[in-house]
Amino acid sequence: MSVIKPEIDTLLEKTEHNPFLLCSIASRRACDINNMLRGQHLRVTAIQETDDITTVMSGKDPVSIAMAEIQSDTLGFVHEEYETSVKGYVTSED
Repeated sequence: MSVIKPEIDTLLEKTEHNPFLLCSIASRRACDINNMLRGQHLRVTAIQETDDITTVMSGKDPVSIAMAEIQSDTLGFVHEEYETSVKGYVTSED
């Protein structure tokens, strides 16, 4: 599977040309979308037989939804928090 729309260059511009950052943001959001859909499905099916919400969202790839949110500036990151979290993983060589 490849990212065609939105274009990868556009997405990288939104994430400081950092592929790791792009993947990290998109994967976290895709997990949130999956969890939200699972939870919504369980709540709706407990009340009624028809699940309109999951039906509307089914067939849409959560990663594609996340990438579209990044392109439209609906989803982003806080630069300072990103820098702080990355520094926690970087180890200095003696």
